[in-house]
Amino acid sequence: MEAADPLAPLAADLAALAPERRRRLRSLQPGGQAAFVAEGSPLLDLASNDYLGLSRDPALQRAATEAIQSEGVGAGASRLISGTRPLHQTLERALGAWLGRERVLLYPSGFQANIAAVQALADRHTWVLADRLIHHSLLVGIQATGAKLRRFQHNDLSDLEAQLQRARRDAPQRRLLVLSESLFSMEGSSPDVAALAELCRGQGAALLLDEAHALGVLGEGGRGLGYGIQDISLISGTFGKAFGSGGAFLAGNATVGDWLLQHSGPFRYSTALAPPLVAAAAAGLTAIQEREPERLALLQRAQRWRDALEAAGWPRPCGSGPILPLLVGDDHRALALQQQLEQAGLLSVAIRPPTVPVGTARLRLVLRHDCPAGTLARLIEALGEP
Repeated sequence: MEAADPLAPLAADLAALAPERRRRLRSLQPGGQAAFVAEGSPLLDLASNDYLGLSRDPALQRAATEAIQSEGVGAGASRLISGTRPLHQTLERALGAWLGRERVLLYPSGFQANIAAVQALADRHTWVLADRLIHHSLLVGIQATGAKLRRFQHNDLSDLEAQLQRARRDAPQRRLLVLSESLFSMEGSSPDVAALAELCRGQGAALLLDEAHALGVLGEGGRGLGYGIQDISLISGTFGKAFGSGGAFLAGNATVGDWLLQHSGPFRYSTALAPPLVAAAAAGLTAIQEREPERLALLQRAQRWRDALEAAGWPRPCGSGPILPLLVGDDHRALALQQQLEQAGLLSVAIRPPTVPVGTARLRLVLRHDCPAGTLARLIEALGEP
């Protein structure tokens, strides 16, 4: 008898995938201010997370180049072997001072950092109460711990409070962990972080706040919405968005920081963040602190875009930050709108399930501070009638 094909389940899954759900890689060449070139055509960037336009900033490029010349391209080992450079520790201290946190550790990616954070704050006996729309990396972290997952309605603190009270009533000593984000990447929405932290403190629950999309943009001086709130157990952040570099970090108190150093698998068993990325992230941190007027102007511009989209008949995008999702519901319509914008020289990506819930496909519009004047008028004209 012929042996079964071990990859047959994968082939069957791919065969069942609807055309509108199939993903494809696409190469985009940077091409001028806030723009890409695709298949020879220029496209204005309304898709990336480069909110402050720092990824091609000369200061970051110089910092990365100098680091390559002095430190090499890669770290060559994990932080606990020979991979720690002065650059790593300097950036960790600078981030800690900027965020008001006792300890910061760098990670190669935000996905790894989030897994590490959940593993630090939960085990198989923990109940994790997570916002229904949290990032996939946090769900993977929960699976890795074996913790029991409970979900609360998006940014609904009343629902969370009821679930926390029920969990405490059923098992007063049970370890509880709450997961949320300060700026949801596909929704553009934010919770009331101060109220969220107070609720967790009152119920003795740890709070992990993913600040990946808020840092550099939201909160006092771009420090995120968790800044100054000490009841947050851990903050995760990334350098691949407003910072204009790559990599990630976790920030917390001395106890959590030391536990991560002693026990975190994603930290211990990963090659250290590459020196040029560390140097560029440090330059990005300096740039963020020096460009407060640009940050504030970006937020003001985002509100004007929301007003204009609503006035044109589109559903008003949630939130106050630079992520403006245009909900259309149907996968095919979202893809058609993406193509419609590209024909007008604008790049925005249709977001479909499983990234977002079924029936909530959307065009994810992202505003950069360096988008040229007249971009909003071009967008409204290209979108046409709702």
